[in-house]
Amino acid sequence: MPIKIIRTEKLTTYVYETRGEMGNAAGRAAAKAINETLDKKGYANVIFAAAPSQNETLAALLAENVDFSRVHAYHMDEYAGLSIEDGQSFARYLNDHIFSLAPFASVNYIPATLPADEACEAYADLLRKNPPDVVCMGIGENGHIAFNDPPVANFHDTKLVKKVALDDTCRMQQVHDGCFPTFDDVPKYALTLTVPALMSAKHLICTVPAPTKAKAVKAMLEGEYGEVCPATALRKHENAEMFLDKDSAAEVL
Repeated sequence: MPIKIIRTEKLTTYVYETRGEMGNAAGRAAAKAINETLDKKGYANVIFAAAPSQNETLAALLAENVDFSRVHAYHMDEYAGLSIEDGQSFARYLNDHIFSLAPFASVNYIPATLPADEACEAYADLLRKNPPDVVCMGIGENGHIAFNDPPVANFHDTKLVKKVALDDTCRMQQVHDGCFPTFDDVPKYALTLTVPALMSAKHLICTVPAPTKAKAVKAMLEGEYGEVCPATALRKHENAEMFLDKDSAAEVL
């Protein structure tokens, strides 16, 4: 059971005592959203974030009763130039943590080794033909969603996928998460789904653990709405849920 429920505009946030409880609840919520979509449409298009913050949620989702053979999986963001062969790519993370562990109808990676414009347009075309139903996501230490950092986030972006420069806080987060040994090792550019692309899904399941996210959570729930904290976009979504542990919720309890 959550230790607190917070309602901020249209967003409902559930706070749990432990990271494990948080992940289990988020996984159940994701399964519910996917199954509702399967019941209505017969298939579901689901976008997944790649980050250690998603570990517990993905494990819990895999344990739920979901017919993954009717689920089409999509990739939220990727470092420019990296592929699944690169151990630090988001494609590799998703393959290892979920895509190779369930019989998905299809798995669709961002072709980040192509020239950026070509890769972005190819993936945007795929999303136009296959609009997302569910997004499983997190938020960054700077309040980013996907790789929409505050300097490049645009709530009214006309693009679905774009190349972005990563700000220093975002790059340092990758070090904090253990994804890269030093700041200088973190790539400077990425390809990302935009804020409107993410917000177009019918269900948003956002999982945000750990004390390093506490300030971003406070800004998201209590700060000014807008691109200064891109995650505030979830406050206007018709069907968004966020799951926190006690550490990430420390400044809003």
